[in-house]
Amino acid sequence: MTRTYDIIILGGGIGGYSAAIRAAQLGKSVAIVEKDKLGGTCLHRGCIPSKSLLRSAEVFATMQRSEEFGISAEGVTLRFAKVQERKQAVVEQMYKGLQFLMKKHKIDVIAGIGRVIGPSIFSPRSGAVAIERNDGDAETLVPTNLIIATGSSPRLLPNLEPDGKRILTSDEALELDELPRSIVIIGGGVIGVEWASMLSDFGVQVTIVEAGGRLAPTEDEDVSRELERLFKKRGIKVMTNAAVLTDRVERSDEGVSLAVRVREQEERLDAEAVLVSVGRQANASSLGLENTDVRVEGGFIKVNDHFQTTEAHIYAVGDVNGGLQLAHVAAHEGILAAEHIAGPGAGEAGIGAAHRYAAHLVPRCIYGRPEIASVGWTEKQARDQGYNVKVGKFSFKALGKAVVLGESDGFVKVVADAATDDLLGVHIIGPHATDSIGEAAVAQLLNAANWEVGRTIHPHPTLSEAIGEAMLAADGLAISI
Repeated sequence: MTRTYDIIILGGGIGGYSAAIRAAQLGKSVAIVEKDKLGGTCLHRGCIPSKSLLRSAEVFATMQRSEEFGISAEGVTLRFAKVQERKQAVVEQMYKGLQFLMKKHKIDVIAGIGRVIGPSIFSPRSGAVAIERNDGDAETLVPTNLIIATGSSPRLLPNLEPDGKRILTSDEALELDELPRSIVIIGGGVIGVEWASMLSDFGVQVTIVEAGGRLAPTEDEDVSRELERLFKKRGIKVMTNAAVLTDRVERSDEGVSLAVRVREQEERLDAEAVLVSVGRQANASSLGLENTDVRVEGGFIKVNDHFQTTEAHIYAVGDVNGGLQLAHVAAHEGILAAEHIAGPGAGEAGIGAAHRYAAHLVPRCIYGRPEIASVGWTEKQARDQGYNVKVGKFSFKALGKAVVLGESDGFVKVVADAATDDLLGVHIIGPHATDSIGEAAVAQLLNAANWEVGRTIHPHPTLSEAIGEAMLAADGLAISI
């Protein structure tokens, strides 16, 4: 059987379904081909389930210190099975909502594996998709345009292949029936930091092994230092400039033993489990791209500014194209691709019309405890690009709302151009940082000056005051420090 569509999307994650909804809004006939569940990694193995676990960990940690708030909570215990049940309930609720959106926009969702085929009796050019449906049937779909949104998977290390119990990636860790008593996390980036925070709050003994010189290496150096300080204060062991010797991994029924080299010294780490979080690799193989002229470089599909591949009617969005591996970026790219396919006029009134994003203007978030969020250049990046910068910094310890919350560690840091006052970067580590960064992102998009944001009236008492104060601090005008 053969069916035709204006747009077929390979992959039903956030990039794929965002593209599908926008295309349907623009009057296009759309089908999504998804081999697993609609929603992809973000909904089922990433953003949503991990944040549900983090919320449970945060609540548990808060209850451990309830006496500080004048509340006695005796006999507080962690029931991890219930934590997992809640996580799954959250995912299922969001999944049902997503299925409703597909029906609302009349988007066909096909459960199966799709492979791109070259010119054939179905189409004179490449881009048709041969489907092996999960129900055993086969069919061919012929689109006018194809969007590849197949996402990414955890990157693995030799001799540390996941087994679901002793060696884990974030995929397997999300499905644990019970928590290990101790764990070594290889990688101190976003995923490693979030899992370290969560597991520590759940009572697991955590060690982070990071090959680079600091945790969260893409963040501002001041933020990384504060994060390491607070992690160590919580009892998390942090090892930087440390390399795991993957040829000397020892497994047993009790756990895993790793040899780690730290600045010419070697030590052995023993734990019940190991979590490998060393980045993600694009799902760009086994798609049939060899049947096309689409170029794959370094494991990623090469695209232009409109997310077109080297075959202009085939697009690639999200993690698979080698850009920023963030869910909100995938969604934004999917929307822009759909609008580009629709042609002139579609983007002018579209939600993706405001700008084609510059990478440094994309908000970045880490959802541990403390939360971290940033947008723009770090101080070092700004200086390296030749800016004469001025820096404003405001501690949450000086903020009434943070003291009321009992979460006064951390700060807001503002980097601005000393010559023009233009904002260059905003970096937050502290309470609800991920909810606060939106103000800074809008300010940078609109090319605001630090004093313009600082003189905006921020309600009191709120955490947003810290942003206003940090903006003023860049000119030595902060009120509360």
